[in-house]
Amino acid sequence: MKAVELIRRRVVLASDAYAEVAVWHVPKPLPPSLHAFKYRLAYVVAGRCVLRYDNERGKGDHRHYGEMEEPYVFASPDQLMADFNADIARWNHENSRS
Repeated sequence: MKAVELIRRRVVLASDAYAEVAVWHVPKPLPPSLHAFKYRLAYVVAGRCVLRYDNERGKGDHRHYGEMEEPYVFASPDQLMADFNADIARWNHENSRS
């Protein structure tokens, strides 16, 4: 079985900001992840990626928030989207963007 693309979308959120979301269902987990999803979510403002969630082989589930990188506990694609959207709202609030 090949990877199945579940979603790939770019959503414009402001004249200078967009969110890009890509999620695949994979036949086997990408080590060290234990789930059957590959994902890449990014929030880009003024041409700079300020927030990113991804899981790459060898690195596992993690998120980048500004200059900080930390592990992310993946529960489900729905929870991933909820966490990503909450972080977009948080980043906008912290950076005086409404």
